[in-house]
Amino acid sequence: MLTEANESPAVVERLLRGQARVIGEVGAWLRDHPPALVTMAARGSSDHAATFFKYLMEVSTGIPVASIGPSVASVYKQRLRLPSAVHFTVSQSGASPDIVALQAAAKDGGARTVAIVNVADSPVAREADLTILLGAGPEKSVAATKSFITSAAALAAIVSSAAGDTGFKRGLDALPEALSRTSMIDMAASQEVIAASHSLYTCGRGTGLGIAMEAALKCKETAGLHAEAFSTAEIMHGPLRLVERGFPVIGFVQDDMSFDNNCEAMQKLSNLGARTITFSSKPASGLSVLVPSTGHGLLDPLVALLPAYRLIEAVTRQKGFDPDQPANLLKVTETM
Repeated sequence: MLTEANESPAVVERLLRGQARVIGEVGAWLRDHPPALVTMAARGSSDHAATFFKYLMEVSTGIPVASIGPSVASVYKQRLRLPSAVHFTVSQSGASPDIVALQAAAKDGGARTVAIVNVADSPVAREADLTILLGAGPEKSVAATKSFITSAAALAAIVSSAAGDTGFKRGLDALPEALSRTSMIDMAASQEVIAASHSLYTCGRGTGLGIAMEAALKCKETAGLHAEAFSTAEIMHGPLRLVERGFPVIGFVQDDMSFDNNCEAMQKLSNLGARTITFSSKPASGLSVLVPSTGHGLLDPLVALLPAYRLIEAVTRQKGFDPDQPANLLKVTETM
């Protein structure tokens, strides 16, 4: 897991260079003839990349993004009505029968289809109108790391192309280097907090939410920790009841229009006794993990995820578990 996570900067750089033509073509679909709706199909970590994309797309272009439950097509056999829509399938393997069925249903319903996959010779890749190949190479650990970061980077590149925003493009170009510079971050203090816990929250807003969801999943599947992800706004409702002295909360706080609200929320959690760990390019309350910035706040939660992966991997080993072979799980899960 750690070795594969550390390959992420190089893989992202290779993706942005090698898949630029196809990414530009997908971006042109969205820019030149904006669809009324973009739909998504994904499972597990890939679904968190889809959440990251949802906020990027909606904030940057105003095009709404909806996730369709794969069982609508695979189990319930419902036809879809998606004239003028663009449908994205995000999958490391591109093989799960439910997302294959949903892509077919989307195409039958009138949508143009885009596959973002790591396995070139997969059913999803073969049947999509356009395919973006992640090129992440073999991923032997059950916990997806480099394929997640690369999927999110591919989706961000599509949004950058669709939006035609030069600031966004500069941030995307800076992403591999920002990821590389996270190798210098010391996570020892944060590791001590998380290793002593049995339950925790992760949180974020905007593009930070999908990253918080991904971090929570990794806490569960590798370290065996009960971790729940919430919007930093939503955590102030019912979930606040469980926050007591010493309860860990990991926050992803990017430097964008949500920054002040996120900081206020993390401070409130700290005031209630939570042990807060904040990943941000700017200092924040609690244990402040400073991460390199791309210069574009919406992209920075993806940078923060790499040191979070390293933190979770270290905690997993400290607890005596194997992060590469977690109990009860397989690398490829084929669901209907």
